[in-house]
Amino acid sequence: MPTHSEKRVLPYSPRQLYDLVADIERYPEFLPWCVAARIREREANRLVAEMVIGFKVFRERFVSRVKLDPDGRRIDVAYAEGPFKYLTNHWIFEEHPQGCTIDFYVEFEFRSRLLQKVVQTLFHEAVRRMVRAFEVRARALYGPPKICLPTI
Repeated sequence: MPTHSEKRVLPYSPRQLYDLVADIERYPEFLPWCVAARIREREANRLVAEMVIGFKVFRERFVSRVKLDPDGRRIDVAYAEGPFKYLTNHWIFEEHPQGCTIDFYVEFEFRSRLLQKVVQTLFHEAVRRMVRAFEVRARALYGPPKICLPTI
């Protein structure tokens, strides 16, 4: 199964980045290959989210159960239905002297061997592009990082 784990420090607050990732319905505005996203159900800090991902001739819809933990600054996603055998991912947002450390993890396997083979060759680059898209979105929403210049 392809897995990807990444930690990155961004110059924004954990709350800002948590809010950005939790805003699933806005993903089609900035996330590569995300054609559509909607919330099917919302109950307290639990969501059922539906996304459509498109890449070249492939277009797949899947549903996930999302657990939001704003106090713990964590988002956990578990697969519910669609083209996967398995899908899980998490986002953890931790305080850092320069802003926030993002801990991102994803692991999945498609039911279709053909789709799995196609995705596996592009997987790590695709995930890096998606994480980068969140970084670019943060800059668009919250502005450029504040640079502290030493006083003379």
